[in-house]
Amino acid sequence: MNVYEKLSDPFALGVFVLTLFLPVLVGFVAMRRTRDQSDFFVGGRAMGKIVVALSAVSSGRSSWLVLGLSGLAWVQGASAIWAVVGYAGAELIQFLTIAPRLRRETGRLGSITLLDYFESRFDDRTRSIRLVGSLVIACFITAYVSAQLNAGAKTLETALDLPLVWCLVASAAVIVVYMVLGGYVAVAYNDVVRAMIMLFGLVVLPIVALSAGGGLGATRAILNALDPSLLDPTALGFGAFIGLVGIGLGSPGQPHILVRYMSIDDASNLRGAAVIGTAWNVLLGIGAVLTGLIGRALVPTVSGLPGEDPEMIYLVLSSEHFGPMLYGLLVGGVFAAILSTADSQLLVVASTFVRDFWEKTLRRIEPSDEVRKLQLSRRVVVFAGIVSLVLAYFASDLVFWLVLFAWGGLGAAFGPAVILSLYWRRTSRAGVLAGMVTGTTIAITWRLWLRASTGVYELVPAFFGALIAIVVVSLLSGSDRKPSETNSPLPRIPS
Repeated sequence: MNVYEKLSDPFALGVFVLTLFLPVLVGFVAMRRTRDQSDFFVGGRAMGKIVVALSAVSSGRSSWLVLGLSGLAWVQGASAIWAVVGYAGAELIQFLTIAPRLRRETGRLGSITLLDYFESRFDDRTRSIRLVGSLVIACFITAYVSAQLNAGAKTLETALDLPLVWCLVASAAVIVVYMVLGGYVAVAYNDVVRAMIMLFGLVVLPIVALSAGGGLGATRAILNALDPSLLDPTALGFGAFIGLVGIGLGSPGQPHILVRYMSIDDASNLRGAAVIGTAWNVLLGIGAVLTGLIGRALVPTVSGLPGEDPEMIYLVLSSEHFGPMLYGLLVGGVFAAILSTADSQLLVVASTFVRDFWEKTLRRIEPSDEVRKLQLSRRVVVFAGIVSLVLAYFASDLVFWLVLFAWGGLGAAFGPAVILSLYWRRTSRAGVLAGMVTGTTIAITWRLWLRASTGVYELVPAFFGALIAIVVVSLLSGSDRKPSETNSPLPRIPS
């Protein structure tokens, strides 16, 4: 029974459908906790460390880990582990350093979005940081959401043999309904459930598949016979190595990850969240790499994979080594993992429009009108979901091209600005703007004309280019700041 047929089993189908509608139930529960804009976008800054840790992992990894990393390991072998080293190491450092400072500063300043924080930190009365930042977010994240919807729809199309358009509608509807109901709280708690399912699949599946393949010795022998480099973690070029490790540079600039840190109840709890999140990152990453390696031993040629797609190896192994109910859970988990990124980014789109553009830039809502702000936030979620749905259907090629560098573009545009704003007192408004523009420009330029020839992921040069731009422009624009601010340290961060 193959991946296309097994879900026709009523037990598998029932479990799969349950995973689709469980988030809606969570949304109804979360609605009772969602009373104002702060609740809708940052959970009222009252989230526990377990929820923050697992939500950050789930929204940051999603289908890229379950399908993408396992597929990469199937193709190039053990060297795929450097991607895990890159993002897990970077996010551990981020949890312990950037996250506590960002939580304390955003709490002190009353900021509920990343652009909120930048404007308050630099007293930007021109609103230029909000406007430029909003354009960057609109460019990358709207396309990113559309790509995730398209991936989710294709999962449903494969599993249920339904037309793509109906699968797209179902994918968007599931997300929009529970987000409208519960906002960030619903998204975060659903991420916890998804992280649990991903952990189960990527820990248990390699163990079961390894046993079925005759054990560690037999698997190593098969891989060595196929290609000895599959077992060598150093079997990759310098450019590819830098690119994989450099993936972690994108984490400090991802608004949907940073908002997790901003939502925790107490900054001191981020140390515990770091332990939980890192353990999850490492286990999931190793599990994905092992899934690809063991899958290569069991299915050595691409012709044995549905659509000759290496990223299907997770589903192939699941269908062969699990019963209908567990298979239905794992396939549902793949779909849920895809949506865990889409819902987080859709929330960023909504917060950018309502908070950063409509409320703060156009000043169309009074600060005290919480009811109206909450209503508008929910309407924007619906509208953004519809726009993403249309893009996913009519411009899928463009969307998937954009998503290849969306992580890098966001990481370069915002990451250096976040780090320097928290740790270097001479960072200026002009420097942050220069960093945003430089990071975005280099990411796009490098992706179009230099990545193929260099083999280096565009995030790496874009990140350091933005970093240099912020430092240089901040030093040159020092005279633009008030004399009393030039030599003053950062505002004291409460302990």
